[in-house]
Amino acid sequence: MSNCLPWDIRATDADGGNMTSPARAQVGRYLIVAMLLTAAALDLTRCGLVLAAARHPAPAAGLVTAGLAAAALTARTARGCQAGRRWAGWAALLIGGASAPQAAVSGFGGPYAIPDTATAVLGILLAITVLATAGRMGRRGHSTGKPAS
Repeated sequence: MSNCLPWDIRATDADGGNMTSPARAQVGRYLIVAMLLTAAALDLTRCGLVLAAARHPAPAAGLVTAGLAAAALTARTARGCQAGRRWAGWAALLIGGASAPQAAVSGFGGPYAIPDTATAVLGILLAITVLATAGRMGRRGHSTGKPAS
């Protein structure tokens, strides 16, 4: 398994020439960072809604703590993506994949319908964007499709 970020590997054509430019990979990275920061903002919005609609302080405190932790983790991942850290691409994929089920748990009801729907859609788009920018893994000894002579 390669430890490279998805955007560190450039796809090559049959002649070995590069098909993707570093600038195109940079745009994908900035898009992922923007989506991660939006997800962190949605987590903070949900925390504000919990405080406004809370009936009992103990469960509300737990939900706010979890929301603040999720926002902090997402913002840290965005910073890692911007810096080109190896772990950040995989963390962004996990955040994107976990966002939709996490938003669906609350049932899209009451004051949470809009931020939960936005979180679910953004999580799916984030996971798709990370996977779309992954490119080829670039392992040595991979098959070129030509039989050995």
